[in-house]
Amino acid sequence: MAKSEFINIRLAQTEDIETLFDIRTSVKENYQSREEIATLGITPSSVAQMLSIDCCAWIAEMESQPVGFSIANLTEKTIFGIFVLPEFENKGIGRALMEKTENWFKNQGIKQIWLLTGNDPSLRAYGFYTHLGWTPIGIEPEGVMKGEMKFVRNLHD
Repeated sequence: MAKSEFINIRLAQTEDIETLFDIRTSVKENYQSREEIATLGITPSSVAQMLSIDCCAWIAEMESQPVGFSIANLTEKTIFGIFVLPEFENKGIGRALMEKTENWFKNQGIKQIWLLTGNDPSLRAYGFYTHLGWTPIGIEPEGVMKGEMKFVRNLHD
C-alpha cells in the first residue's frame, strides 16, 4: 500500500488556525517563530481574514492527527507554503498536499502558479519542488523575503 493512502487531507477551517501555526513553527528547515512570522504580518487574525477572502488551506492528517498543511492564495496564484511536522517527513504528505493544492488551482481555471522558497539548492524544499516539476525562474530581489527563489508551475500538463 502506498504511503499516501494513510493520509487524509481536509479543508482547514478557522478553528484550525492554531494547528497551522503549531505545524509551521515545528519545522527544522526554514524555521520561524510566531514572533518572526508576526513581523511579516502573519497572525491568527490575518490568516482568518485571508481564509475568508481569497485563500484556501488544507490539513493533512494521519490517524486523525494533523501532521501538515498547505495554504494558497487564489488572487496572487501563489502557494504560500507547505509544512509537515518533522517526525512525519518522507511519508508522502508534502506530495499529497501539493497535489491537492495544484488541483484546487486547476479547478479554479488557473493555468500557472508561483511559490517562493530559499534559493539554496541544498535545501530540502528546493529539491522537493524541482522533483515535482516546478521550474526555478530567478531570485526575487524585492518583497517581504528578499533573495528567495521564485518557482513557476504550469498546470495545463
